[in-house]
Amino acid sequence: MGNTVKIFSVMLIIVALIIAVVLLMPEFEKKFIYKLDYADKVEETAKKYDIDKYLIFAVIKTESNFNENATSNVGARGLMQIMPDAFDWVKSKLKDERGTTFDDMYIAEYNIEYCTYLLNYLLEKYGKENLAVAAYHAGMTSVDNWLADDSIAKDGGISEFPSKTTNHYVDKVLNAYHSYKNLYDK
Repeated sequence: MGNTVKIFSVMLIIVALIIAVVLLMPEFEKKFIYKLDYADKVEETAKKYDIDKYLIFAVIKTESNFNENATSNVGARGLMQIMPDAFDWVKSKLKDERGTTFDDMYIAEYNIEYCTYLLNYLLEKYGKENLAVAAYHAGMTSVDNWLADDSIAKDGGISEFPSKTTNHYVDKVLNAYHSYKNLYDK
């Protein structure tokens, strides 16, 4: 009888732990998986460019997982991973006279500002999140070419991109975006 009580007690503790983990999972996700680092700058820039802050967080999470010093194997830099040509283009559009250089893209404040400007531009140009995110990853020329191809684009949109890496990227960003909204937008 003593072993039965011990086994029952252990099983009860295990069940209680499982219940605790399930109930606490959203908090775990918030704090460790879907972080809100750089929240002040993200919120300020989101308001400035009229873009959902959770989309910015999703791009940061996907691109660098909040590593301000991230550098990709193709030379993109910072939190949101901007390439040199995109940096130059955004700098000219912003008419930035602060002396900002591509090296400054390792500074969160500048990276978030430049990349959010670019993301907002793409959202305005394409009108759909998946197209804007695809252009952020593959470039506007690629998305424009895909949209011009009737075998790829249907009804002004694209449900699946011809590039597996772009499909994967768009899925990751949009899944993170929806997770952020589900966890924080209440």
